[in-house]
Amino acid sequence: MTDDFEAAVAAVPSLTRDPGTQVKLALYALYKQATEGDVHGKRPGFADFVGKSKYDAWARLRGISPEEARADYVAKVAELQEAERG
Repeated sequence: MTDDFEAAVAAVPSLTRDPGTQVKLALYALYKQATEGDVHGKRPGFADFVGKSKYDAWARLRGISPEEARADYVAKVAELQEAERG
């Protein structure tokens, strides 16, 4: 992992504004793609709404390299930090 990526991961809990569900799912998916690569395992069932949403967000990134996912994660966190500064 790169230092920028690790710093971005560490910065997320300190964000004070809730970025919303879609942004959180995007960050989750980028993190998983960056650290584990393409989605694996079975898609959660109908009743597991959160698990299914997370799986689907990650699956949409299939084929993106871990390096690209790390860069996108860092950029998204930087946008969120900039929005907080106003």
